[in-house]
Amino acid sequence: MDAGSGHIIQFPRVASARSARAPTVSRAGFVDASPNVLTASPTDRITPPRCFQSRYGACWPGRAEVPSDVPALGDGNVKKISLLGSTGSIGTQTLDIAEEHPDKFEIVALSAGKNLDVLAEQIKKFKPKMVSISDGADVAKLREMIADMDGPAPELLHGEDGMIEVARHEDVDSTVTGIVGCAGLPPTVAAIEAGKNICLANKETLIAGGPAIVPLAVKHGVKILPADSEHSAIFQCIQGLPENALRRIILTASGGAFRDVAYDEMLRCAKEDPAFLQKKATTHPNWDMGAKITCDSATLMNKALEVIEAHYLYGTSYDNIDVVIHPQSIIHSMVETADSSVLAQLGWPDMRLPILYTMSWPERVECSEVTWPRLDFVKMGDLTFREPDVEKYPSLTMGYAAGRAGGTMTGVFSAANEQAVAMFLDKKIGYFDIYKTIEMAMEAHKNDLILDPTLDDIVASDLWARAHVKDLVESGACKELVAV
Repeated sequence: MDAGSGHIIQFPRVASARSARAPTVSRAGFVDASPNVLTASPTDRITPPRCFQSRYGACWPGRAEVPSDVPALGDGNVKKISLLGSTGSIGTQTLDIAEEHPDKFEIVALSAGKNLDVLAEQIKKFKPKMVSISDGADVAKLREMIADMDGPAPELLHGEDGMIEVARHEDVDSTVTGIVGCAGLPPTVAAIEAGKNICLANKETLIAGGPAIVPLAVKHGVKILPADSEHSAIFQCIQGLPENALRRIILTASGGAFRDVAYDEMLRCAKEDPAFLQKKATTHPNWDMGAKITCDSATLMNKALEVIEAHYLYGTSYDNIDVVIHPQSIIHSMVETADSSVLAQLGWPDMRLPILYTMSWPERVECSEVTWPRLDFVKMGDLTFREPDVEKYPSLTMGYAAGRAGGTMTGVFSAANEQAVAMFLDKKIGYFDIYKTIEMAMEAHKNDLILDPTLDDIVASDLWARAHVKDLVESGACKELVAV
């Protein structure tokens, strides 16, 4: 970091492999952009092997083969599920699906945190064989709360060891990972080593853990099935593709709270009306979500993280992963093939759809049109697209830089963001400080980067990044940086 200017220059950024706009130096004091990749020759850009560049392998390297020998669900054939994070958003939606299709899915094991009231009702309804909670002191209380349930009570466990046993339960076919943070890594590893397919809804599994998790999944022949809408869309689009057919992945983004706010106006507000940025960043134009994910959508950090996930899932080089703003959020993502065809997956924004597909794959389960409305193209209206502004959204720049650095840098990038957003929501830092603290954490981690980390290395880097961001803020090293 140049102490005189406040510019951090070590990490080049590219928001899109085919960005038509020449990069510029950010007026907010963030890193300089790298040269436009359109200088590459047309011949270079169409060579299929260039699409794949991963040190760690990939869960689905450019294509997804659909097995033909899997018996159809129903008529006595059920998929047995363990669910990590049953009382959260992903968990409750997973259980809604299981309740709607009891002939296809059986909930064998659950883990949850401290929401005992909700968990107790889930236990009574789904009658799992095993349940784990975070705190051993709550086990007796939970046992009392389910004393009147029909049928035998589940085995009750607690802590990380309990989560691990839930994840790798001997009767389970697939494990749904709906818990937040690096706490999801040990049970996911245990499930993979036990040969359980992973219905992936925990982003740290790949963003932080990719260098360790991907090779492990490949080694054990375990399928990692993405449960977020963008990567589910890509997964669906690459099914049936022949070898070397995938040229490019195109991730769609809603654009978040600031998609219609000019960058100059954001800079003005940072100086004159920071409360506007605070309020705006936590209000999504399309739907109601939690504060953290809404803020990540506003900064486009969610998309930067998805770029990294796409690399680990599909082995696609970062030069061949693009981001496009799509305000309607109907196209969930696209792929371009070697012959320039573009395949897209469309649907109403509903997380239950990708969750269901991870649970049912390779089958598609017929659902009620009342609870699962069909897409009406007339009512849907126009679909529009915009290029993301790398000046407005420096998170994309840093995400590509973290991904290209590899190893522990991607986990540091994610953890630093989580800590920075938490402090922003607590009004301890300004909006632009989110970017600055992340970038400073990446810079500080450069010399300690581990390219082939163990699980312990990954967790340690995560903890370091969070502590470093706190130290930056508490020491006063991070102040709102806006050069107008």
